[in-house]
Amino acid sequence: MSVSESISNRIKYMPKGKPFVGAVFAPAGSRSAVNKALARMVLSGSLERVFHGVYMRPSKSEYTGKQIRANPIAVMKAVARARGETIQIHGAEAVRRLGLSTQMQVQPTYYTSGSTREIKVGSAVVRLRHVSRQRLQLAGTQVGVVLTALFYLGKTGLTEQSVRKMAYSLSPEEHKKLMACKMPKWMRAAWTSSAFEGES
Repeated sequence: MSVSESISNRIKYMPKGKPFVGAVFAPAGSRSAVNKALARMVLSGSLERVFHGVYMRPSKSEYTGKQIRANPIAVMKAVARARGETIQIHGAEAVRRLGLSTQMQVQPTYYTSGSTREIKVGSAVVRLRHVSRQRLQLAGTQVGVVLTALFYLGKTGLTEQSVRKMAYSLSPEEHKKLMACKMPKWMRAAWTSSAFEGES
């Protein structure tokens, strides 16, 4: 079976509109052969190149019939996953999700263990900002959301009310996981002095 045939057979089962990195086909052949096969599929219209090294099966809206653009956040996550990066939501988004703010980010920004950079998909831009591993603990979980919110609010921004509201968003088990995380002394002191601490 040729490299093109191997890739084509696998692509048939990939969901339309979901970005993926071309590197997933590395086992099919040499890098050059895989890239050439993908390039031919882009030219034929069976694949769409949405970012450097990122592709997706074209998808059309059932209502308008127009081709659906790739979701820039999905593209960013595909790239980060391929590079082995840890991704965490930005502190501003964390406090919004926790009901501590109503402001939405003008431009989507995420924390990453990788380099600070921007990913552009069409006119849309997603920013990635490098931060320390401490801010990326339990990324993708409710505990991670609370932790990044605590860092974002900072020593002077935390209030007993905000700490209590964040505490109520966690289950007793999640609360234990948060306490097991590495955090500054001021943060641990602010958290453990909340009214919720005595109830957990």
